[in-house]
Amino acid sequence: MTSRLNSLPLRSRLALLVAVAVAVAVAACSLAAWLLVREQLVDSLDDALHANRVPDSRLIDLVRAGQCRAVPEEERLDTPNPFDSTVQLVDRDGDSCMAFGERPLPVSAADVAVARGERVEALHTVTAGGEKYRVLTTPLRGTDAAVTVARPMTEIDQSLDTLALVLGLVAATGVLGAAGAGVLLARAGLRPVDRLTDAVEHVARTEDLAVRIPVEGDDEIARLSRSFNAMTAALATSRDLQQQLTADAGHELRTPLTSLRTNIDLLVRSEQAGRPLPPEDRRELLESVRAQIGELASLIGDLQELSRPDAAPTGGPVEIVGLHETAERAVERARLRGSDITITRDLAPWYVRAEPAALERAVVNLLDNAVKFSPPGGTIDVRLDGSTGTLRVRDRGPGIPEDELPYVFDRFWRSPSARSLPGSGLGLSIVARTVRRSGGEIALHPAPGGGTEAVLRLPGAPAPPPDPPP
Repeated sequence: MTSRLNSLPLRSRLALLVAVAVAVAVAACSLAAWLLVREQLVDSLDDALHANRVPDSRLIDLVRAGQCRAVPEEERLDTPNPFDSTVQLVDRDGDSCMAFGERPLPVSAADVAVARGERVEALHTVTAGGEKYRVLTTPLRGTDAAVTVARPMTEIDQSLDTLALVLGLVAATGVLGAAGAGVLLARAGLRPVDRLTDAVEHVARTEDLAVRIPVEGDDEIARLSRSFNAMTAALATSRDLQQQLTADAGHELRTPLTSLRTNIDLLVRSEQAGRPLPPEDRRELLESVRAQIGELASLIGDLQELSRPDAAPTGGPVEIVGLHETAERAVERARLRGSDITITRDLAPWYVRAEPAALERAVVNLLDNAVKFSPPGGTIDVRLDGSTGTLRVRDRGPGIPEDELPYVFDRFWRSPSARSLPGSGLGLSIVARTVRRSGGEIALHPAPGGGTEAVLRLPGAPAPPPDPPP
């Protein structure tokens, strides 16, 4: 049943559920109304039995005459039969005789109790000859008998049958109307869902992420529409960034590849022409090829690093790392790349949770950036604060203009003044990615007196955590 219901369209399910809910409500109200009317009709019949009683004097004369038996029709009391009531007498032994009426009624224990004076009256329903009677039994004053007055419940049953028919017709009409109203309401209520469905199918069919759904109100459908619009906007932005990354990567790869191809073609032509290059030119040419191959390898490594999701592992486990030790190794590597640059250091102990290789690469990229922009014979200061975990790398280069600071961590972004220098524009982007992944923050700002200062903060402590117990 559940699987069959789930196979129906959403509109049909809503209409069916509305119809069932209305049917249950109407059925409950109809049953309550029928029971209430029946109770009122029975109370009215009981009031009529109390109000219309045969005079006791005639009945007393009948009892005293010893005629408490079945009496022929011509010998019955000539007292008018009020509302076609059946009247019979019941003595304390349970014997009865009918005063007037068409058929005798069965005597119950309650009737005998009234005749014996044990009860004031008895009011109940009996069945005689296939017909229901409402019976009222009261003591007959001055005798050891009771008088039973009964009226058929046919008139009540007819009224209740008519009421049941009317209520049934009303309930059926209400259910059909509710089903129709449910269809209309489902159609109107699901119209925004239809628009959303059409938009999703359009995106899946055409990959057009510029689709937007009009948002009206602040209900659940409006929230769903806003979420869909936000999702398509995020997907469009992601696709644009992916295309931009591909274009930028192609542009960056084209330069070293073109230079590499030119140098190799020169070597090939000199060999084919039988005129080898002078040893000094050949050595410089091979060094250039080697440098271009190294630049390509570095660029490909940077692209691989940036292609990983933020939550993806970087190739090594997260460990407790001494940031001061990492900075010390990075300083030694930077000195090899800038032999004419003086690097001073003041590194206080600071321990962080990070992937060692990625953290060292980030610090090396900061120092390489400082070396690249430092003038010949310049000085780079590297300081690590042991109370806050702040690593500062300050150079004495030309500095970064204020309007370029917001873009320094973007992929492939390079300052116009640095376009002629080697590099791919990915170093600071990798630094920012590594620092964010370790829960820290990175910023660049102009240094007092000229140059640029990089400020890197990572959460940690000046002492390593204790070793876990064995």
